[in-house]
Amino acid sequence: MLDLIRIFIKTVDIGSFSKTGAVLGMAPSSIARNIDSLEKELGVTLLKRSTRRLVLTEDGQQFLEGGIKLIAEADSLVSSMRQTNQAPEGSLRISVFESFGRQVISPLLPEFLARYPKISVVIDLDNKLVDLNSENIDIGIRIGRPTDSSLHARRLIPNETLLCASPKYLEKHGTPSSPQDLVNFNCLLLNNERQRTYWYFQQDKKLVKVPVRGNLSSKGGTPLLEAAIHDGGIVQMSNWMMLDLINQNKLTVCLPQWQPSLHEGSSGDIYAVYHGSKYPKPTLRVFIDFLIEKIVRAR
Repeated sequence: MLDLIRIFIKTVDIGSFSKTGAVLGMAPSSIARNIDSLEKELGVTLLKRSTRRLVLTEDGQQFLEGGIKLIAEADSLVSSMRQTNQAPEGSLRISVFESFGRQVISPLLPEFLARYPKISVVIDLDNKLVDLNSENIDIGIRIGRPTDSSLHARRLIPNETLLCASPKYLEKHGTPSSPQDLVNFNCLLLNNERQRTYWYFQQDKKLVKVPVRGNLSSKGGTPLLEAAIHDGGIVQMSNWMMLDLINQNKLTVCLPQWQPSLHEGSSGDIYAVYHGSKYPKPTLRVFIDFLIEKIVRAR
């Protein structure tokens, strides 16, 4: 069927059986028989023939548009599969928010580059939401699924948070016994550019929304985490940032009976986001596979 579609597209493009045959190295009668076979297979007339020219029917116009897309996709798929058996090479540009990039992605890159020595990586740790198209980024790692329908998204990990402070801070200022108590503590805040910041808590079916304040805010989590370690206040941060520090007794979990969140209803999972091509370039494909191997399956 694909070969018949290719001949049909070429015939429409050139405009005659004889000229198409000359280009494809086939007899004009063979071109005509192939078009006949395609029409019989579809049960419609695609071309009206005359001694002077070929004219597309309405069905022919519709089939031509779909056929061009189908052939393009088929060619992309075949090319993609052929490249799978070759060592991927070229550059890969990654944008990832600072804390996750520093703590999770950056330590994995030496192994990835050793596995694929013909790939070079440019990584940008930035907490702003970059436009993958305008800034020539191959893959972005973000909190929350993108709203842009032209992008693909692969969920990497859930992004549950914990509420923590240093043992010295809690010894000096006391320990909150309920979410509402946080109004009396210095809370270290992710900067959301809003006049008021709220933290959200859930316990079974009970939901609580608490206004919080503090003397330090940041667009990235690292400064807040450092401040919490050095007795600066209570921080709400992703559990993957906190667990090692908790195990080292540098931080203590507050309100463990509650599930905190920075966003109402959800903490927002972490996604790998990339351009909407069905068949991404080999460097991107192997990096996504690598992330799934190292992050998704390891948890």
